Amino acid sequence: MAERKAQNKYYPPDFDPRTGSLDKLHGQHPLRERARKLHLGILIIRFELPFNIWCNHCNTVLRKSTRFNAEKKEVGKYYSTKIWSFRFKCRHCSGWIEIRTDPKNSTYRVVTGGRAKTEEYSEADAEVEHLSSEQLKSRLASDPIFRLEHGKDEKIRAQLAADQIKALRAVSRADFGDDFASSS
Repeated sequence: MAERKAQNKYYPPDFDPRTGSLDKLHGQHPLRERARKLHLGILIIRFELPFNIWCNHCNTVLRKSTRFNAEKKEVGKYYSTKIWSFRFKCRHCSGWIEIRTDPKNSTYRVVTGGRAKTEEYSEADAEVEHLSSEQLKSRLASDPIFRLEHGKDEKIRAQLAADQIKALRAVSRADFGDDFASSS
C-alpha cells in the first residue's frame, strides 16, 4: 500500500514510456489484488451493509454500516439499469451471503445466505399525530360546541406531552449533566 502513496516512483533504465505504464512493465493490473478475478467479471470492492441482516449459517446479526470485502458482479439488467450482485463472507462463520440491487424498488435484496432483519413499528409505538382533515376543519369552524370539546382534548394531550418532555429532560440531565463523570 505504501508504494501507491509514494510521490516519486522508480523508473528503471530500460523503461520506455511509449510501451505503456509501469504497471504494464511489472506485469500488474492498476487495481492490483482487487482485480485478481477480473477475467471472471468480478471486482473486489469494499461494501457497506445497507440494513441489518441475519446470517442463515450461524444466526447472528450483521449490523447496518458494517463493511466487508465483497465480490461485485453484474448479474442482469432492469431495462437499461444494471443489477449488481455483492457476495461476501460472514464475519462469524465465513458463510457466503449475497445481496443484489433491486432497481425496480430502489433497494437491495438478500438473495442467499441471509435474510433482511425487518423492523416494523405501529403508529401507536411511534406516537404519530394525524393532521386534521378538511371535514374536521369545516366542523371546527361551524360548530362551537364541537370546537369547545375538541379544544379540551387538545389541552389534555398537550399537558401529557409536556409532562413526558419534562421527564425526559430530567433523565437526560441526570445521565449527561456532568460531562466529566459520564466520560469516565
